[in-house]
Amino acid sequence: MSENSNTLHFLIELRTKLIYSLILLLILFTVLIYFANELYTLLALPLLKFLPQGHLIATQIVSPFFVPFKLAFWVAMLLAMPFFLYQLWTFIAPALYSKERRLVWPLLFISSGLFYMGIAFAYFVIFPILFRFLSHTAPHGVIVSPDIAEYLDFTMRLLLTFGVLFEIPIGMTLLVAMNIFSRSRFIQMRSYAILGAFIVGMLFAPPDVLSQTLMAIPICLLYETGIILSAFVSK
Repeated sequence: MSENSNTLHFLIELRTKLIYSLILLLILFTVLIYFANELYTLLALPLLKFLPQGHLIATQIVSPFFVPFKLAFWVAMLLAMPFFLYQLWTFIAPALYSKERRLVWPLLFISSGLFYMGIAFAYFVIFPILFRFLSHTAPHGVIVSPDIAEYLDFTMRLLLTFGVLFEIPIGMTLLVAMNIFSRSRFIQMRSYAILGAFIVGMLFAPPDVLSQTLMAIPICLLYETGIILSAFVSK
């Protein structure tokens, strides 16, 4: 009976955490709906400044309503992410050792900050470089007029990709903490990491050396940050 009661207690606690998370998400979403069009204009600004006609198009009748609506939901999810992670941590904290609990708070804070830094880097650095290049490579007689739904999907994939990419230091730290990788192994693999950073730069940046270097340098710095952070857990 005690095992069943413990299971029931954990399920009730998990449901409570989910309800709290959904309530916050609903509140944020409700507030952001009012600013949905402004949010989309802000998202489209890095591209609009390079378009000859200065605007995007909507190929579906309902797109002008549903696309900003969808963006508002994405923004609410991104803003609520630290709270989701906090609720998850409070749920699993009783099963952790005391030294693991002390490690979770700094990782939670740093990982959230790095995720938002990755999104900001994509918006302020990658978007202008990428859209400037794409807008000047259209064949003669072709007017670049992206669809608003396609633009939203494309930019959100890039933003999330860079948000996850900036989690490299946290991933490295966790691998060292779980004894899957050693810090010395990461140091030995530094040259491969630099090569991988420039490969990622070639895939995501325009085909010029400056843009690819601007893309690769932050990844290299993130890798070095992971080596530094892993020193605190390798002991």
